[in-house]
Amino acid sequence: MRVGIIGLGYRLGYLAHVFSLMVKDFQVVGYVDPAPAGKAYAEERGVTFGKAYDTPEALLEAEDIDLLMVGSPNHLHLEHIKTGLAYGKKIFAEKPVVTSIEETMELAELIGKHPADQIMVGLVLRYAPLYVDLRKAQADGLLGDIVSIEASEHIPPYHGAFFQRDWRRYEKYAGSFMLEKCCHDLDLYNGVMGCRPAFVASFGGRKAFIPKNAPEKAGINDLEVYHRKPSGWQGSDRVFDGDGDIIDFQTAIVEYENGASLAFHTNMNVPDDFRRFAVMGAKGEAEGDFVRNFFKVTDARTAKRLIDSTYKSSDLSAHYGADEQMAADIAKHVEHGAPLPVSVIDALEAGLLALSMDEARRTRSVVDMAPIWRRFDAALARSKAA
Repeated sequence: MRVGIIGLGYRLGYLAHVFSLMVKDFQVVGYVDPAPAGKAYAEERGVTFGKAYDTPEALLEAEDIDLLMVGSPNHLHLEHIKTGLAYGKKIFAEKPVVTSIEETMELAELIGKHPADQIMVGLVLRYAPLYVDLRKAQADGLLGDIVSIEASEHIPPYHGAFFQRDWRRYEKYAGSFMLEKCCHDLDLYNGVMGCRPAFVASFGGRKAFIPKNAPEKAGINDLEVYHRKPSGWQGSDRVFDGDGDIIDFQTAIVEYENGASLAFHTNMNVPDDFRRFAVMGAKGEAEGDFVRNFFKVTDARTAKRLIDSTYKSSDLSAHYGADEQMAADIAKHVEHGAPLPVSVIDALEAGLLALSMDEARRTRSVVDMAPIWRRFDAALARSKAA
């Protein structure tokens, strides 16, 4: 597989390593990045890179590639996706695909003008064994109609500090924290619900990574934990008094079109971190945790444990075994047309939910998503009619 990369940061440097292990004859034949922070990481693990190009157009003119991987800062994704589409290339875009409602509508208008599977997305948790097992239990009828979901994504302080120091600390580059970090999770639970979110309320702010909580104010000199994960482009050493505008915790409640509800919580300063869900159905309950590696299903009527599974952590995967599976499945799709478990439409719908959560948080109001879905469907319809 001949691959070109736009945006060779830490994520795509890592994925280049994973793809090289999972995909026969994987080659990065060219890349575009003025400061490729992830290149050294991949090279240390045996990945070789072709020529560096100054622009995406120069890369696409010079190289015959099977797949264009877009890992640039989020605010540049749409531009780079549009370039790849103009050259007729299969595209893998990291999440979130775009950063605003307007960009979502613009991309929606483009989608129907190209093959439905031309854009693939890095919503990697769709490939996680735990999520696959959850959807199987649901399909097997063990849960019945979904009534409510309680879920969270919590990240440890070293990772939260990375967000405070990296380019992702600026919403103008990354979008909101809910969009940048949690669109994975929102996509999962949209999938379980099987319908679109209808109403959203949310609260949150920044209370952990603020000046008064800086360790040096408490006489603590060991700051290694807050600098463990390196930052790349636009990086900073300031964790508690930096210039970023992202928040560090948020809660949201969502009512779906089928009347079921989701309660979701994220926090970036959780030392004993977890990423769990509890899915309550009319017939049973499913509980799992991506970090603590368990999955349970319990019958509602008998309280009998129907499934009780644990998972082995992967030394390679940053996402609980999902990165390897995603790489293998993307390759099968590109080379043989095999189906994938998530589409660009799924990704855009999860993004619109995240953006609506942030509107609800900022305005302290309940957001009715019906007007957004009307705009989205109209944009998709225009693309198909063009």
